[in-house]
Amino acid sequence: MDQKDIKHPEYIKPINLVNVTYAQTGQSKSTNALGMREMQAKAYEARSAQYLLLKAPPASGKSRALMFLALDKLVNQGIKKVIVAVPERSIGNSFAPTELTKYGFYANWEPNQRFNLCTAGSDKSKVKAFHLFLESDERILICTHATLRFAFEGLKETDFNDCLLAIDEFHHVSADGENILGNVLRNIMSKSSAHIVAMTGSYFRGDSVPVLLPEDEAKFTPVTYNYYDQLNGYEYLRSLGIGYHFYRGRYYKYDPEKGTSALEEILDENLKTIIHIPSVNSAESSKEKLEEVNHIIDCIGDLEYQDTETGVLYVKSKRSGQILKLADLVNDNQKERDKIVAYLRGVSSPDDIDMIIALGMAKEGFDWPYCQHALTIGYRGSLTEIIQIIGRATRDSSNKSHAQFTNLIAQPDAVDDDVKLAVNNMLKAITASLLMEQVLAPNFKFKPMDDEDEPDDDENTIKIRGFKKPTSQRAKDIIESDLNDLKAKILQDDTMLKAMPGNIEPEVINTVIIPRIIREVYPDLSAEDVEAVRQYVVVDSVIKNGEVEDHGSKKFIRMAGSFVNIDDIHIDLIDTINPFQKAFEILSKNVTKSVLKSIQDAINITRIEMTQEEAIASWDAIKRWKLNTGKAPDINSYDPKEQRLAQALLFLQDAKRKQNKNG
Repeated sequence: MDQKDIKHPEYIKPINLVNVTYAQTGQSKSTNALGMREMQAKAYEARSAQYLLLKAPPASGKSRALMFLALDKLVNQGIKKVIVAVPERSIGNSFAPTELTKYGFYANWEPNQRFNLCTAGSDKSKVKAFHLFLESDERILICTHATLRFAFEGLKETDFNDCLLAIDEFHHVSADGENILGNVLRNIMSKSSAHIVAMTGSYFRGDSVPVLLPEDEAKFTPVTYNYYDQLNGYEYLRSLGIGYHFYRGRYYKYDPEKGTSALEEILDENLKTIIHIPSVNSAESSKEKLEEVNHIIDCIGDLEYQDTETGVLYVKSKRSGQILKLADLVNDNQKERDKIVAYLRGVSSPDDIDMIIALGMAKEGFDWPYCQHALTIGYRGSLTEIIQIIGRATRDSSNKSHAQFTNLIAQPDAVDDDVKLAVNNMLKAITASLLMEQVLAPNFKFKPMDDEDEPDDDENTIKIRGFKKPTSQRAKDIIESDLNDLKAKILQDDTMLKAMPGNIEPEVINTVIIPRIIREVYPDLSAEDVEAVRQYVVVDSVIKNGEVEDHGSKKFIRMAGSFVNIDDIHIDLIDTINPFQKAFEILSKNVTKSVLKSIQDAINITRIEMTQEEAIASWDAIKRWKLNTGKAPDINSYDPKEQRLAQALLFLQDAKRKQNKNG
């Protein structure tokens, strides 16, 4: 049958593990007398700090916040020069000349375009221009992280005296000794009088290696503007969904059972969408990225033509027959890439582009406010990358009330050789959504029921019976500024990944596994402070995972099926709840039994302690069991003998998979 003759099923919605609704207060977009939005004003209050670390979500206005800070340092603080470093050239446009005085500020951002080095040209010429800038009377230079690294090789640290160095997307810096940008920063901090403004949209320091060493980070004044305040203060965007959709084989291949491909099933052409294809190094990639773009276009429809001036692809949809405008950012041809990037910079209406296909681009710093759907194919190992991609769809725009992030990932299947890898990726993807749920929820404060130190409680303060307060300043700082980073480490721990679906008692998760991880991350904490931090992490996770409701003058929280008066909450009750199980319950209602069994089997096999000899010796007993009962032994049985036979069966199935894979 010709593909064009196939009747295409309706789009289906992703399984959303996270659904957050916002109040649309407009507060985060309103400006004060100086023309500053809420986050920018908060950053400006800390303008006198020599080292400033600004954590704020995408679209909160970090670029303009930097302009306000930099101009104040140039005019009022004795700084002579400002150097702005961005990760890639396309982001340099965020720091173009900007008129600020008409909104109430006392100066305009007026960089000389001669020293905007985020343009085409050789590294050698840009390094020469960088050195020339330092010797000139010019005040503002904009360059890439790479240009800063190359230019630094020919300079002394003292050449940065009386300079402000602003590093955008600061999570590209790393405490890893091999990270050149990290070394540049440390040297400038230790051997010059330079001021530093570090900006990032990530809420995590880094995924395996921290961005800064603790002693370096301690020198920074932190300014954090949380995601909830940003999105709750929007005018148009009302809700955000984070969800998943699964595929077998290749995501773009036609599946005769479904009558379509997984991509077509989830790709709603009525939504302005950024599609990120898998990294070429990942298992999900076909290793032919240009071919993948062609396959995606074939899934959508027929390519009518490409505009030679703009690079826009005009594709006729096979579903609706309408013409869709696509941008291909995967193409390696620099001339063609520059053409379409220039077009995207000038986009001023939802009608200008319908879909963008990207690989490494269109993640951080990429501004397409009309984007409604960020569709990411393949598991992403970096939480920082995921939070950046989600940020592409969370700009506030009149064309949308809902933003959606969908991760299209390989479905674990018991017959696949890579079932364990697929399960592991699924667990980690769910972990990312759980972390995002924590970041996106409103912040609460917790204190003991009998604590009268802070009598003026606000509505976001919850008193808990039996709750411990931290005693050291270190523990207080962890709770104040490190909570999301700590949760990231907890949720990525191998033992936690296996425990989260609910096959380990909640008390074990909350009182054994979590404090063990806290001790590993913060070995200097006393036992009392480990317990205080543990309680705060568990309580914060459970409350944010629950739903707070007002009934008359009282507040209740619905958590893990219980409906509890907030005034009656005790830490012992909290410790009986697995704060992360809800996501797996949602998942279990939306995937097939075979997929759930594959997930459970892959988790169980990692927990089975059994020798090969025992497993082989059990084979005859397994066959007899199946013959007598008509079914395979069940690992969840209350009969210890049946349970052990089921473990032996899993062991043998896993060994056979490995043998088949190795040929």
